Amino acid sequence: MIQKNDFMLLFRYEPNNNYQPTEVEMNEMHQQWGAFIGNIVIQEKLISTHQLSFEGKQIFANKSVTEGIHIADKQTLGGNMIVKANTIDEAVEMAKNCPILLMGGTVEVRAIQPM
Repeated sequence: MIQKNDFMLLFRYEPNNNYQPTEVEMNEMHQQWGAFIGNIVIQEKLISTHQLSFEGKQIFANKSVTEGIHIADKQTLGGNMIVKANTIDEAVEMAKNCPILLMGGTVEVRAIQPM
């Protein structure tokens, strides 16, 4: 029996405060995400998934706190998903179907190591 490993898919995209999707576009995105997640569920490979809001605070090494989320290279972390896969390449193949890619975003696949 092959031991499946856990991999985290990190979803990044460039927020655009000047663009608000229409209701039709929002419904289409929800359907795309539902199909993407549903396909992984059907394969019994989904462990968890989370969408992140734009509300947040950052804490720095000197214990100072700032309002807002981290944006680097114009992208922010929009959410994550933990999946089971035999290899990182299998997890990458799952990630290639992610709707965030249709929005110009990226998916980073990382192996999860126990602490």
